[in-house]
Amino acid sequence: MTTEMSFVDSALRGWKSNVERADKLFGALSPEQLEKEVAPGKNRLIYLWGHLAAVNDGLLPLLGIGERLHPEFDGMFISNPDKSVQLTVSGQSLKAAWQEINQKLWDGFLKFSASDWAQRHTAVSEEDFKREPHRNRFTALLGRTAHLAYHVGQATLAQPKA
Repeated sequence: MTTEMSFVDSALRGWKSNVERADKLFGALSPEQLEKEVAPGKNRLIYLWGHLAAVNDGLLPLLGIGERLHPEFDGMFISNPDKSVQLTVSGQSLKAAWQEINQKLWDGFLKFSASDWAQRHTAVSEEDFKREPHRNRFTALLGRTAHLAYHVGQATLAQPKA
C-alpha cells in the first residue's frame, strides 16, 4: 500500500467508524426517544439524525459520486431550525434513508484512487482549485467526518445515564 493510500485508508476507517457509531446510537432509539432534546430548548435527536443524513446526502454530488437521494431533507434539516417546519419523515423512514445514503457513499468511496481523492470537489471551480488545491475530495471527507463525530457526540449527551 502506498503512503497516499494509507492516508486514505485511515480517513475511510474514521468515516466508517463514525457512521457505525451514529447507526448504533440513532438506530436503537424509539420514536419517543428520538423526540428528546439534546438539552432543554435545543435540537431533538431526530433532527440531528436528519441533519446528518441531509449533509451526507449532499456529499454525493459534492464528491462526484452521484445525484442526491433525498434533497427533500434540506427543508427539514438544513435550511430551517428544529421545530420550525413539520417533519414528514418518521424515525423508521429516516433510518432507511440514512442506510441508503451511506451505502451509496461507501460504494463511491471505494472506487476512488489516491489521485481521485486529491481532485477538486464540485463546489470549487477549476480556477479556484489551482490557487487552493487543498479544496479537494479528501479534505471534504475529513471535514464531514469531523462534522459527523461532533453531532454524534452531541447526541450522546442526550442518552440516559447508566
